[in-house]
Amino acid sequence: MKNIMKKTALIVGLTLAAVIPSMAAAECFVDYKAKQSSAGLKLHYGVMKLPDDACSKNAKAQKIVSKRLANGGWKLLTILSIFDQSGLSQRQANAGAYFLKY
Repeated sequence: MKNIMKKTALIVGLTLAAVIPSMAAAECFVDYKAKQSSAGLKLHYGVMKLPDDACSKNAKAQKIVSKRLANGGWKLLTILSIFDQSGLSQRQANAGAYFLKY
């Protein structure tokens, strides 16, 4: 009986060791609206991949998105949502050229 329990505990431990890192490394993305007003007003909707440590922190996500957009001459207007990979395909057509550009 003790032998079976040890084997079961070992199997459960190994399974958790394999699953937990993949859960922590789940990719996340953000969709946003941005503007550029240097040569008239331009707006765009885009999708961007976030680093793992920004997935659950709105303030950090906003800072990252703002900085990346600023490098391209854009200003962040709003973050619409933070989502996982399952939401990518439904946003790709709307984002067009700004799909995972920044």
